[in-house]
Amino acid sequence: MIGAIVSAIIIGAIVGALARLILPGKQNMSIGLTLIVGIVAALLGTLIAQMFGWADTKGIDWIEHILQLVLAVIGVAIVAGAAKGSGGPRGRTTT
Repeated sequence: MIGAIVSAIIIGAIVGALARLILPGKQNMSIGLTLIVGIVAALLGTLIAQMFGWADTKGIDWIEHILQLVLAVIGVAIVAGAAKGSGGPRGRTTT
């Protein structure tokens, strides 16, 4: 159980950082938020891979890791888009 948590944190950090590198432009996210998105993506990717039987392969589970990375890219895009859209004045302003 402890090993699964530690590996989720490590893989989540790597996947979250790679997701930010893949997405173009600047994402206004903290390192902690990137880590959280990466961990969630790693856990969801593992869960989906186990459901389809992709997690129990010989050697490196490439399909599982690619799935985790895709989920992390989607998660970073959603969180960065939400952060970008929440700033600034809303509605019509009069001058």
